[in-house]
Amino acid sequence: MDVLQSKQKINSYIIDSQEEEIKRIAQELHEGVGQNLYSILTGLQFVESGLTEQNMKSYVREMSQLIEKTIQEIRLLSVELHPPTLTTFGLLPAMKSYLKLYTSTFGILVDLESVGKETSLPERANIAVFRVCQEALANIAKYADTSKTNMIFLWTETELKITIHDFGKGFHLEEHDHPHLSSGLAVMKERMHLTGGKCRISSKIGEGTSIELSLPLLK
Repeated sequence: MDVLQSKQKINSYIIDSQEEEIKRIAQELHEGVGQNLYSILTGLQFVESGLTEQNMKSYVREMSQLIEKTIQEIRLLSVELHPPTLTTFGLLPAMKSYLKLYTSTFGILVDLESVGKETSLPERANIAVFRVCQEALANIAKYADTSKTNMIFLWTETELKITIHDFGKGFHLEEHDHPHLSSGLAVMKERMHLTGGKCRISSKIGEGTSIELSLPLLK
């Protein structure tokens, strides 16, 4: 095994290990922390119903509302970490579900179009492509300064192509000064490479940035 193959094997192991840990944390947030908070909320609502002093009643109601908001935030975070629809229904339904959360959080409308017949992908490929799209969308929210993004899934018999264009301010690929953006782009390329796919990034000042993903579909 040469140095490049060894490095790829190590990177693949690290990514797989990270995904297992992320899945565990997402389940714990939803089934552990979320359920505990729900029990506390139910208890507070019961206490509130028995109170007669108005100030105390109002205080307990405010605490209940805060816990209810926290439960919702934990549910959203759990879905973002590991969307259950990804395993159950596949890549496209998971992305549609995530985009609803993304738009409500960042106010960026994503116009998603799927062309061709959707093909079931192996779990590792599903996760890799979803994470790359997730990272691309996160970068758009942080750096693009835009309110609209296009995402196109093109399914053929041999390949899945995904294009994400943000219509934002764009940047010079060789000159940008955001370390997180630079590392994020590198991780996106590595994830696609490890699944046999490719990730191409292009950007023009004033015209926006495009991410093009391609993944061969094995028969």
